[in-house]
Amino acid sequence: MAIKTDSVCRKCRRYGMKLYLKGQKCYTEKCPFEKRPFPPGVHGKSRRFARVSDYAVRFFEKQKLKNYYFMREEQFRRFFEMAQKAKGNTGTKLLELLERRLDNVVFRSGFALSRRNARILVSHGHVKVNGIKTDIPSYIVDVGDEVEIEKELLPQNSAAKLPSWIEKIDDAKIKITRLPERQDFDLKINESYIIEFYSR
Repeated sequence: MAIKTDSVCRKCRRYGMKLYLKGQKCYTEKCPFEKRPFPPGVHGKSRRFARVSDYAVRFFEKQKLKNYYFMREEQFRRFFEMAQKAKGNTGTKLLELLERRLDNVVFRSGFALSRRNARILVSHGHVKVNGIKTDIPSYIVDVGDEVEIEKELLPQNSAAKLPSWIEKIDDAKIKITRLPERQDFDLKINESYIIEFYSR
């Protein structure tokens, strides 16, 4: 089933954080979230302080992270199960695995204006990992991997900031120098709520 993409700017306002679903618009003053950083709807401002159940809080946190990475529920649940089986803190491991998805790396590297656009580029075979064409958006990159894109497909004036765990080799090629850590994530996310949601 396809992900609904209508009114995506309303999602940023609903979840109280930028999801970067509209490309360059998210980095400009035209971004609706910058103008109205409260939930959409007539009672948006008042709903910020409304009392909600513990279940709703945890569900909301899960939805926020799932939409941030532009994923369907079954995809997100699969990554959570992978994080559970891995050594270390489940919440931190979940964020690490999500960041290492190829479509996210393409977006983080400035090769695409949004994760949605990055997923299309990968699916259409325009991205290579270590010189091999890779068309699986959920492919998990590792330390030492080199990711490159066809130069003619590079976006103009990308405002994306390159994370410290990614090294730029040239305009169309990057290298993963280390695994992303919790302090690398500029996310207003309480991952423990997500663990509690799936563990209920």
